[in-house]
Amino acid sequence: MIEKLLEYDTELFLYLNNLGSTPWDNLWLIITNKLTFIPLYAILLFMLYKKYGLKSLLVFVVVVALMITFTDQITNVFKRGFQRPRPCGEANLIDQMRFIAVRCGKYGFFSGHSSNSMAAAVFAGLMLRKFHRNLIFILLFWSAVVAYSRIYVGVHYPLDIVCGLTFGAISGFLFYKLAKYLLKRFIAS
Repeated sequence: MIEKLLEYDTELFLYLNNLGSTPWDNLWLIITNKLTFIPLYAILLFMLYKKYGLKSLLVFVVVVALMITFTDQITNVFKRGFQRPRPCGEANLIDQMRFIAVRCGKYGFFSGHSSNSMAAAVFAGLMLRKFHRNLIFILLFWSAVVAYSRIYVGVHYPLDIVCGLTFGAISGFLFYKLAKYLLKRFIAS
């Protein structure tokens, strides 16, 4: 059963990856670059500061740093544990796919980009929900685009993406709860 699932995953990867075309490659390389969205993160932190104040912002910075470290490190544990090669590392796929990423990496299950972007989207979206009701939907869409970029550039299978997004959503929710607890315990006195 797992073999069949992985076979479907590979077929879906090849289909989605081959939808790409040269005129769009640079855009997707920009989207997949981790540094591209630093301004977005800065804007979200500024929004948190404006709604919650400076003391709360310090809590948010610590919680977000812990959250990204957590999702990143757990992703690495899974990658080393499962040792599923990335599609760009599979000799039998390289001729059937479009590989445009800067580097391939060794293992891909599950996607760190997907888990980190989803954790940030869920965390910020929930923290700002009472002030900006629809922001979470914009952030979830942004996270899905970042996740898809990993298939487009040829470094992750769809299953890597889905698991990364799921783990990121759970992590974002848990760290949202942690931030709410810390704000109530130490800031709202």
